[in-house]
Amino acid sequence: MNVRTAIVTGAGRGIGAAIARELAAQGIQVVVNYARRRDEAQATVDAILRAGGKAFAVQARVESTEELDRLFEQAQEKFGGLDILVNNAGVSATAPLDMLDAAFIDVAFATNVKGMILASQRAAKAFGAAGGAIVNVSSIMSLQPVPAHVVYAASKAAIEAATRVLAQELGARKIRVNAVAPGPVDTELAALNDGLRAFINSKTPLGRVGAPEDIAKVVAFLVSDASAWINGEVINVSGGLRV
Repeated sequence: MNVRTAIVTGAGRGIGAAIARELAAQGIQVVVNYARRRDEAQATVDAILRAGGKAFAVQARVESTEELDRLFEQAQEKFGGLDILVNNAGVSATAPLDMLDAAFIDVAFATNVKGMILASQRAAKAFGAAGGAIVNVSSIMSLQPVPAHVVYAASKAAIEAATRVLAQELGARKIRVNAVAPGPVDTELAALNDGLRAFINSKTPLGRVGAPEDIAKVVAFLVSDASAWINGEVINVSGGLRV
């Protein structure tokens, strides 16, 4: 049985790190991508290695074509191929409309949307004849209006639209493209205080904030053979918050 290889962008911490660990636990070789925090990415790699998996870290900003090329080249040099791409890298861009400027919008869309499309382009070229799987990480904020999140919500809605288009475009090449839309997840980026956590718990049918592992398990399913007939879907993973 061939060992599969995955690139997970933004995998140094939070949801990305959990995805990398879960895929490695399923026997997948993982390229842990990070933009700036090498120590966090190496901690993710070390955790995978301690558990008996295979992984290594590569620095690359997904919005940079040159750095993305290096990421994919190193993945293929180290592991000999590519089967899975998880587009998790993103920035949480939040500000009221009156405080927005062009640079703020450009940064958010460069990472969240441009980076996802460029990485998917390279993955589609790198996948072999057997095809592959791409999973994009969106957010329920694409559907759940929250003040001061217009840029973030718009970028996540763009990810979901791109997911559906790419699923249609790449399906004939045996490449499946899906997305997960997490609800509130307990990560450093979310910075949930006790009051906000209690409010989310009260509004969520399952009565708790999500954990990174909740999202990781769904991603692992979407790249597995068990989801071979799922393509172009956005899976809400929010404990029922958007029921």
